[in-house]
Amino acid sequence: MTQEPSLNGSLVISYLDLRKAIGIIGTALPFVLAFGNILVEGPGIQDSISSYYHTGMRDVFVGSLCAIAVFLMSYRGYERKDDIAGDLACVFALGVALFPTTPDVNITPRDHIIGALHLLFAAGFFLTLAFFSLVLFRKTDPTRAPTRGKLKRNAVYTLCGYTILVCLAFIVVVAFLSSDSPVKKLDPVFWFEAAAIVAFGVSWLTKGEAILKDET
Repeated sequence: MTQEPSLNGSLVISYLDLRKAIGIIGTALPFVLAFGNILVEGPGIQDSISSYYHTGMRDVFVGSLCAIAVFLMSYRGYERKDDIAGDLACVFALGVALFPTTPDVNITPRDHIIGALHLLFAAGFFLTLAFFSLVLFRKTDPTRAPTRGKLKRNAVYTLCGYTILVCLAFIVVVAFLSSDSPVKKLDPVFWFEAAAIVAFGVSWLTKGEAILKDET
């Protein structure tokens, strides 16, 4: 009996660390891929985050997504829907990692099929992350008044969730632009994906109390 408080405290710390780990990987991933590839292959930005699969940063891309997937699979919330969302996000993250985006050259019919699966997994991943931010993370105990810190965190979750959705919408719009559109020369998909992934990371860092922790 005397060890139970210590055990509960350890579990709480463990879950906070888990959330922080997810947030750190998510926030750092776009920067690590971009700058790492500049060091490996020279100046230039890829068309999308997923395109780094076909560069020297492939292992970092796949490894990071697999790590996020494992952490998400381990995540357990207060309700069953939290667990389901974590499991779905895990599957989607693995799908993004293991079914690469369509390469730019030497494309085969198999590449098109795998690329289509990649897009489905990526869309599911981003939508699930938005669900975490806009629904699950914003939940408040109805029997207690939310603290000032909780209200601030909810504002961060809301901003992050809508950032993910808006970026996803713009990515869809860009997909319908012609290949010779001047907009595509700016690599908009990369920047929108990077913004969405950073928003995901910030949301999880906040949930892990690395940001806006309640004062004790």
